[in-house]
Amino acid sequence: MSADLSVVICSLNGASGLDRCLTALAAQTARPQLEIIVVDDGSTDGTSDIARLHGAILVRHETNRGLAAARNSGVRAAAAPIVAFLDDDCEPELRWAQRLLSGYIAEEVAGVGGPAVPQAPRGFMSGYLARHNPLQPLEIDLAHSDRLPYRFYLYLRRQWTVPNGRGRRDVYSLVGANMSFRRTALLDVGLFDGRFRFGAEEVDLCIRLREAAAAKPARLVFEPDARVIHHFTASLADTLRRSRAYGRGSARLYRKRPSTLPTIFPGPLAMLGAIMVSARRAPLLVASALLPLLLYPCGLRDAITSRRPACLLDGYVNLAQEASEDVGFLQGWWAYRHLFTTPSAVMSADGMRAAALPERLP
Repeated sequence: MSADLSVVICSLNGASGLDRCLTALAAQTARPQLEIIVVDDGSTDGTSDIARLHGAILVRHETNRGLAAARNSGVRAAAAPIVAFLDDDCEPELRWAQRLLSGYIAEEVAGVGGPAVPQAPRGFMSGYLARHNPLQPLEIDLAHSDRLPYRFYLYLRRQWTVPNGRGRRDVYSLVGANMSFRRTALLDVGLFDGRFRFGAEEVDLCIRLREAAAAKPARLVFEPDARVIHHFTASLADTLRRSRAYGRGSARLYRKRPSTLPTIFPGPLAMLGAIMVSARRAPLLVASALLPLLLYPCGLRDAITSRRPACLLDGYVNLAQEASEDVGFLQGWWAYRHLFTTPSAVMSADGMRAAALPERLP
């Protein structure tokens, strides 16, 4: 029986999480329909051994080549018409694969993804990330206009309102840790761009999928019931590290698509301006210290509605996250200034293809 869904898990030194992920895949209600592929992207731990233990198809890169190149190796090894992608720290729920497959309700649906629900030891940061999960799809509103006033309006609306979209819906871009696509659609657009080592590679792909079907834009569907649990150790330092990496990914996307708006968050700029204006005036300095509560009022709202005073800190963490993304963007904007202009960069976009031959186990 041929597989309906190839599941690609890319891992770099993630043996323990990979074992949990593969165990969850073995329990899927749609298990007979699945082909499971592990791409070991240059690990030095037992990642490959775990893949072999679970009987997965193994693709190994001798050196680390980045997430986009690893996903491409997985697509090439896949045999099913639909290819799904999971991170090694994610654990799919029992009907995850079944829910993904059910989203392909029409021919124009090129991709289906679901939520990555954060789970970490209890504490303020785990609660914060549950309230402000960074692994969210980009909503379809982004496709309406690239103009600065409209994008600024969307930014403000996100700060002041609770998102309305909760059910199955079309989106602009799927979550990288929990997404799937028609294999033919991936091949038609040239797969992921291997110059994106981490961050924004899925956004770039989703944009190209939409552009490739100009007559009838490809649909990307978010299925809220196709859930995976994202396991991680919550800490402020790790959250800011990830935010900086996302900023660098956004810089890659901007360097590739300079006609689009750069992803610079205005909140940290407003805070910096307020501090500069009030530097020598104590009353204004105190007022500036309270500014994050107004810039990011969801924390204040949650503190009142849930009677959890700790939520008042949400605005300050949100400010730090946006500042980290801005810093990452500026770092990437300079570091990647030649990445998409030189012929050698284009030639090496996907690395050494011959080094990624699948090892099929009996």
